[in-house]
This record gives sequence, structure tokens and C-alpha cells, in this order.
Amino acid sequence: MKHRLLRVNEVLKRELSGIITREMKFEKGLVTINQVDVTSDLKNAHVFVSVLGTAGASVINQLEAHRAALQSALAKHVVLKYTPHLVFHLDDSIERGTRIIEIMQEIESTRESKA
Repeated sequence: MKHRLLRVNEVLKRELSGIITREMKFEKGLVTINQVDVTSDLKNAHVFVSVLGTAGASVINQLEAHRAALQSALAKHVVLKYTPHLVFHLDDSIERGTRIIEIMQEIESTRESKA
């Protein structure tokens, strides 16, 4: 059963990414779906979205506003007993990772200038 959930997560992530790319426009931002976690009963799907270059909250609001359309488009592309209810979450892990790399580079350049 666990392997099935992992496959369902991957299929939903791929299909939802395609649907969002084709059917939605975001102002000056790059929107990526990092992960989809479906509950074991397949009724809910937690969608983790990262946003670069624009306000994340506005993107989440836009996705929430289009949830019904996204769910129906998903139902046409992925055949499951239930089409899961999409729950969007802002995932700032990429942003945090980028910031950590910047800090490490600053530390490294300070060390080199002292040497």
C-alpha cells in the first residue's frame, strides 16, 4: 500500500505541475510544486509549493481560488476512486537553502580576506 501512495504522490505532482503551468499565470514569479502528500484514504492531498520572485501568500491565495478547476482538471488526467481535495502549503525550503548558501559564501569570503 505504501508504494502505491508514493506512486500516487508522484503522479499527482507531475500532473498538477503540468496543469498549473498550462492554465495559470503568475505575476513575475516562478511557482514549483515540490511535493504532494496524499492521505492514506486518498481524500486529501497536501501540495507543497515553492515560489521564487514574488509574494508566496498571493500565489497560495490564487491556487486556493482555482482549487475547484484544478481538481476537476486533475480528475480528467488521473483516474482514482476519489479525486483528492487539494490543500496548498507554502514551502520555503528552497528559499532557506539559498539563504544558507549565501551566508556560507559570505563566511568563506571573510576568511579568505583575513588570510
